[in-house]
Parts: sequence; structure tokens; C-alpha cells
Amino acid sequence: MTRLGLGPVGVTLDVRADGGHLEDAVLLEHLGYATLWIAGGQLATLDPLRDVVLATERIRVGSAIIPARVHPPEDVVAFRRDLEATAPGRLITGLGGVQGGRPLHTMNAYLDQLDAADPPVPPGARVLAALGPRMLELSRDRAAGALALLVTPEFTANARAALGEEAALVVMEYVVVETDPRRARDAVREPVGFLSRVGGYPENLRRMGFTDEDLAETSDRLIDGVVAWGDVDAVAARVRRHLAAGADQVVLAVRPTGPDSVPRAEWRALAAALG
Repeated sequence: MTRLGLGPVGVTLDVRADGGHLEDAVLLEHLGYATLWIAGGQLATLDPLRDVVLATERIRVGSAIIPARVHPPEDVVAFRRDLEATAPGRLITGLGGVQGGRPLHTMNAYLDQLDAADPPVPPGARVLAALGPRMLELSRDRAAGALALLVTPEFTANARAALGEEAALVVMEYVVVETDPRRARDAVREPVGFLSRVGGYPENLRRMGFTDEDLAETSDRLIDGVVAWGDVDAVAARVRRHLAAGADQVVLAVRPTGPDSVPRAEWRALAAALG
């Protein structure tokens, strides 16, 4: 289905100043996750991507996303060229962060420079953050596919129809392994609340049927619609709904609820449940 050849389940990795995330990367590779993704807010430099690739053996590493407003095309080209020399085929170049007026024009111009570089960053090695119909079309036409966050399985089905059968669709899902509704929702309310007010997220949430009141309050209805929470079986069932709706990979952004700031127990349990 996809030019990227992704496995069905990936996972996000939080970068830590003490370097402990590199040990976590090794653990996640050992547990069988298909891809490690590093969020764009942690990519003030692109070094964390290189460090994780070099700390692991085979697992692919994706940027989710490299913010175009921070890193010019020539930096992305040089970074990928150097990494390909030592670890070919390991990096998935996720791009986005073109906020403000004329985002499609801005992204097209950015991609033009990636295409014209020597060597280029080829379309088959990159994905675009995409929520709206036109950005999904751009992801289909000028990249290997799309990367989406804060979406429902119904969105996934519609995005698959827009992308066609050849483009990749990567769905990132906040996950809380917790059966108590209050604790589960509280664990994820802050990041969901922040994102639901920035960039293209508010418009897309409204397209999916959420109201202005849902967004203003970060309502329970909003969280239940875009977050996988509950016991391991409930989370696994939600992941399978996205896969059945057309996602090539579901990326687990696991939020801990207990005293441990790194959700290693949850990673292990979900890896076992999702095979």
C-alpha cells in the first residue's frame, strides 16, 4: 500500500537532556516497534534524530515534524545526506510547521528546494503533516504520504480515500493506559488543549464535528474522541480501528499516569498486545 513500507505500530520518543532516551530507543527497538518518532518541538537542532539512529541498529526514525519555519531546506538536505552516508534508509523526513498565510505555497516552495538539491530529499523518503483536504492532496502528490495527529478513526477513513491506495498514512495517537476516566483525561488534557488552539488543528477538529465549546474547554468529549485511553485491550482496539480505517501505521504517544516519567511498563504491555 505504501512506498515507505512501514510496520503497523510506531511510538514516540521524548528526548532527555541526560541522554537516557537513547537507552529507551534501544528498548523500543527490542520490543518490536516499527518506527521511532521524535516530535518537532524537540528539534531545535536535528541532532536528536541522528543520535537515535546511531544508537539503534535497524529501526527507522522519523521526525514528527521538522518545522519548516525553523530549519531551512538546505539544512535538511545536508543533514539527510550525511546520515544516509552512515545509516542509509533509516530516516523518515517528516515536514510541516508552515503556519500563517499561504501554507500550501510555502510548503510547495520548500519541497521545490528539496527536489532541486544535490542530492535531493526524494518524495519517497518524506511525509507531510496534513489535516486539511488540500494538504492531504499535496502529501499524496509530492511526498510518500501524510502524518496526522488529534484525529478520529472516521478522519482516518476519509484521509485514506483522499490519499488513494499508494500513499502512506501515519496516524499519531495520544495514549493513556488508565481505566479511571478522570485520571486518564487529566493525563492528556494539557497537550490536547494546547494543540486544539494552534495551527490547523482547530479547523480540523471542527470538521470532525467538535464544537467551539469542546475546544475552549478541552472537553471530555474532545479527549474521548481523539485519545486512546483505558486498559491495554481498549487501547489496542482503538489502534486497530485506525488500521482498519486505512492507516498504514499508528504511532503511540504514551502519556504516563504513575510516578514514572517514562512509560516503559506501558510500552512493554502495548507491544505485547499489538504484536
